[in-house]
Amino acid sequence: MNAMSTPRLVGRLLIVVVVMFCFGVFVLPPFYDAMCRVFGINGKTAGAYQGEQSVDAAREVRVQFLATNSVGMVWEFGPKADEMVVHPGEPRDMLFVAYNPSDHPMTAQAIPSVSPSRAAAFFHKTECFCFTQQVLQPGERIEMPVRFIVDRDLPQDVKHLTLGYTLFDITASKPPVAQAP
Repeated sequence: MNAMSTPRLVGRLLIVVVVMFCFGVFVLPPFYDAMCRVFGINGKTAGAYQGEQSVDAAREVRVQFLATNSVGMVWEFGPKADEMVVHPGEPRDMLFVAYNPSDHPMTAQAIPSVSPSRAAAFFHKTECFCFTQQVLQPGERIEMPVRFIVDRDLPQDVKHLTLGYTLFDITASKPPVAQAP
């Protein structure tokens, strides 16, 4: 290599880095969302809901609850019940239970998903353990509530929703503080 080609190579590499950064920040997230919509996966919930809805007592929707741990997460984690029948517009509650069987404090974060994905925009949480990180001491067990409303505008052909949570161990990035004995 000669001295003239080194600055040109560095310039080209910098351009590649900038293009890759722009792709990751600006192009990839909308592309990912579009692929999830097309394939019906990873339905994002509508998020926290604030407002009032009248209850549609003539209609019933079955809501199923699932809980899984990510790779390496040792907690026991699951819903108190597998499913419930709700009326759209009606606020409902479900408890999830988490237990830390390890010998050290751990921090976890739950990521929700609703399927079918086209119904996710009609699933509103008013309270959820997924809004905050959970810290459990060794041997500690907690009940974590989720309060939700299935929107009255849910398409009529949707009669079954699945609310799933995946629990991730984030202890390495958010170390918990051990309680004094």
